[in-house]
Amino acid sequence: MAFIEEFKAFISRGNVFELAAGIMIGATFNNMLNSLVGDIIMPIVGWLTAGIDFSNYFIALNGKHYDSLRSAKDAGAPVVAYGIFINYVIKFLISSAVIFLVIKQVNRLHYSLAPQDSRNLKKD
Repeated sequence: MAFIEEFKAFISRGNVFELAAGIMIGATFNNMLNSLVGDIIMPIVGWLTAGIDFSNYFIALNGKHYDSLRSAKDAGAPVVAYGIFINYVIKFLISSAVIFLVIKQVNRLHYSLAPQDSRNLKKD
């Protein structure tokens, strides 16, 4: 019975609910960020780079030539798919920049709405 009582006390604390809410908001933010990068920014990057598709850049380790990464994988060839890595690096950099800008704006809003701390005011 002590375990159940401890668990009830643990689950009823506010921290657990705040953590759950943070995880849910984080998951939703992740979906929104993926859509922003994949559906809005990456097409613009593709247009600016004249439609270069890095995801199809690969090296077949068996020395044979394949027209696409898919055909190499379907043939069972060992491949180094460095183009996919390049895409992930680009997405990481874009995502990091977006997160930085969002956090910067949230901090700006937070500090502008925070009450002035009277202890930091100079006394004459």
